[in-house]
This record gives sequence, C-alpha cells and structure tokens, in this order.
Amino acid sequence: MSGEISDRAQLIIKSVEYAGTLAKPDGHIPGTLPQVAFSGRSNVGKSSLINTLLRRTRKRIAHVSATPGKTQLINFFSVNDIFYLVDLPGFGYARVPKALKAEWRGLIEGYLERPDGPLGMVHLVDSRRPPTEQDYEMLEFLAGIEMPTIVALTKIDKLKASEREKTISAALQDLKIDRDQMVPFSSVTSEGRDELLNALTELLGVSAAE
Repeated sequence: MSGEISDRAQLIIKSVEYAGTLAKPDGHIPGTLPQVAFSGRSNVGKSSLINTLLRRTRKRIAHVSATPGKTQLINFFSVNDIFYLVDLPGFGYARVPKALKAEWRGLIEGYLERPDGPLGMVHLVDSRRPPTEQDYEMLEFLAGIEMPTIVALTKIDKLKASEREKTISAALQDLKIDRDQMVPFSSVTSEGRDELLNALTELLGVSAAE
C-alpha cells in the first residue's frame, strides 16, 4: 500500500455475517462487495486478530483452532454489508502433507489473481519469530501482482519494551517494506486495531459512517 495509513474517522463495526466459502480458485464468490483478504502462516494469530478487529471476542467469527493448519477453505464475512473480510487458509504447518500444502497454495494464489478478487491483503507475521520462507514467498507474490499489502506484526504485547523497536526495524528490513505498510498488533490489548481499521477504510474508499 502506498502512502501513509489514514487517520480518518474509524470505521464502526455494526454487523458481521458469514457470506460463503470458496473451495476452488475458480469457484463462485458469494457476492459483489469489495474484498480484503487476510493471510498468514498457521498459528500466527490470524483468527484472534480477525475477532479482535471485528469486536467479536464473545461470539467469535473466525474459529481459533487447537490444530494449526486445519482451516482449508477461503471464508467470506460481510462487514456492515459494505465489504467482505476474506479469511485465507493458514500455511506452513509442518504436519500437513506436501500435496495438501500445494493444493492450498493453488487455491490461495488462484483466488488472489482473480480480476474479481481482493482489493488488498493484510498479511500476518509473528513478532516473536523471524519471517519464514513462506512469508517471503507470499510478499514476493503479492508484489508481483501489485496487490496493496499491509503487514500486521502480531503478538506485539509479548515483546519487552526494549525489544519492540528493534524487532519492528528488523522486520521492516527483512521484509523490505516501508513503515507505513506495517501495523504492530495485539489481540490481547487491541493495539493496532484502530490503525488497521483506518487502513482498511482508506483501501476500500468507504466512509466511517457507512
């Protein structure tokens, strides 16, 4: 994503509804609303981030699985009836067979390349660990198709104050992205929620009043 993340009025989440699932790259997308996709390796905290972002901590929308790598489909959630939040399968879990990993990759990349696919991507990276080979591959792929991308640096609350800026700087350097493309995020403290919502509002071109 080019330009600084906007400080415009925050989008208020009024409604979230499951809209449908995509099982094949060329399958039917459940509607015509603009889409923003969320990706990340298994166990990076994607489900927790989505539930925190949408204020669905009691009645959860995205399922937090005890078995990383379990989600195998692309799930669509209608937010305020103005856009789809799209939850992509987690990747990189060691216990998943290679053939299944290849199938998931084909599903994800096929969806992202569709002309009726997402306007942008939020890719999650664990702040406590170096980016993985799959993270580099995903960001390279997104750059190749010129997909506006925000990196959410998850579990930032787990870092000591002395480690925080050093970790952010290292991640920016490793991933070769600008600071305005990164949002430090915590599902525990909700840090980064407003900033990420503002970024989605800007990307989608919607008003906070919608």
